[in-house]
Amino acid sequence: MKKIGLTLLTAFVGGAMALGVYKVIENKYSDNMSFEDKQKVYFTSNPSAPVSSTGDLDFTQAAAVATPAVVYIRTTYSSKASGGGGQDQLEQMFGDMFGQRARPQGPQMASGSGVIISPDGYIVTNNHVVEKADKITVATNDHHTYSAKVIGTDPSTDLALIKVSATNLPIVKLGNSDEAKVGEWVLAVGNPFNLTSTVTAGIISAKGRNIGIIGSEDNSDENPFGRTRQQTAPKLNKAIESFIQTDAAINPGNSGGALVNTRGELIGINAAIASHTGSYEGYGFAIPVNLAKKVLNDIKKFGTVKRGFVGVTFTELNPDVAQKLDVTTTNGLYVNDLVPGGGAEQAGLRKGDIIVKVEGNPVYESSDLQERVGRLQPGDKINVTVLRDGKDKDFAVTLKGDAVAPSNRTAASKSAEELFNKLGASFHALTPAEKAKLHVNGGVLVTQVREGGLFDAAEIPEGVVITSINKIAISNIDDIDRAIVKPIQGNIIIAGIYPDGSHFSSAFPAQ
Repeated sequence: MKKIGLTLLTAFVGGAMALGVYKVIENKYSDNMSFEDKQKVYFTSNPSAPVSSTGDLDFTQAAAVATPAVVYIRTTYSSKASGGGGQDQLEQMFGDMFGQRARPQGPQMASGSGVIISPDGYIVTNNHVVEKADKITVATNDHHTYSAKVIGTDPSTDLALIKVSATNLPIVKLGNSDEAKVGEWVLAVGNPFNLTSTVTAGIISAKGRNIGIIGSEDNSDENPFGRTRQQTAPKLNKAIESFIQTDAAINPGNSGGALVNTRGELIGINAAIASHTGSYEGYGFAIPVNLAKKVLNDIKKFGTVKRGFVGVTFTELNPDVAQKLDVTTTNGLYVNDLVPGGGAEQAGLRKGDIIVKVEGNPVYESSDLQERVGRLQPGDKINVTVLRDGKDKDFAVTLKGDAVAPSNRTAASKSAEELFNKLGASFHALTPAEKAKLHVNGGVLVTQVREGGLFDAAEIPEGVVITSINKIAISNIDDIDRAIVKPIQGNIIIAGIYPDGSHFSSAFPAQ
């Protein structure tokens, strides 16, 4: 009996210590921790948290693990944001496959899915699910409802990070999409056709798919993706597509939901389908989680994505293109041009080189390069192998920052979350060095301005420092929430400093 009592006491003390360590770490470091680190703390401190151990064809454990962390997202749009009440451009292109959108007069509604990745309320979804939304409502699997605010978006990958004010939420464990294999069983979890918490099964049909959805504008009825796939990489190839293709049933409303393996680990964010009808025809596409990790951590830490570029424009090779360019190989990326002063030029690449490997991995299409680069920061090095004069040559390319920051923008209503979304901007708290440079004691840096928001209307640019809202000093993002719900005579009054050091103050209607 003494041994049993001692064992129970030891287990109790150990559990209490683990929970205490988790709380200390969470309270002390939560603002600076990556989502992977937050999840390590969560699962270490919660040994009873459901994690599937199965890798066979019994999907019950994987479904039980993933379903509680997949949420239903409902968005409301003004008539102006949705194009005056008719079908908007996304609907026309994709036949509603990005979410169901009702068409009554007045405000428009849409729906989609999201995945909780942090117990303190951070949720990943698609940019197109929340883009230009006035109001975002999140419903969890256990029927709790929250208002959400947009922390930041990345149109280049069609990802968005939103947040609800909640704690101890269930999460999906982040997996490793590099280890996912063609033919592996997967589950798609989401809310198609307003059917909440729906699980479908299939296999990974292909990886690294570049289907030309992001950043293109072709409405052709003959194109099941709604856009023409371009073989030439215009400008700096800001659209990053390297989808996991699956035949798990994905339908309108699944966007932003989870693609998980049979261990219940998140390996992709469902984003699109290929369909002539707008419904499931066997081809679904998910954003790899390894790419999503970098994007989401950047948004949380910086308020925007810090993206590096090789500094080349190129054409994907195939037999027809190779014949036209008079080159002997039919695989790789033919370098059309170099960005002056870019990483590729400085490393020694030339026009006419053919990129055949990245980090030792063969390159067959643009996604093989873009996704690898998309995981890195400006200043990181990437090893590139090119074919030149019939021989392979290796180069270490230092990625440069984007000369023109990608702009993506959002939008209107009453609660703190709605007012936050109405601002249409993302922020991060000033560092001590930034405070010293600007001679201020606090403030937040505007890292992103989204179309249709108050900042966009007032022409407040990225790079501005916000020092007060409604005469309340701002030192972090939480201060913004507290300040915007206290309008002065019906207005939101924002004061700050432009990058050139000049001060400004602007007033906006709170409603």
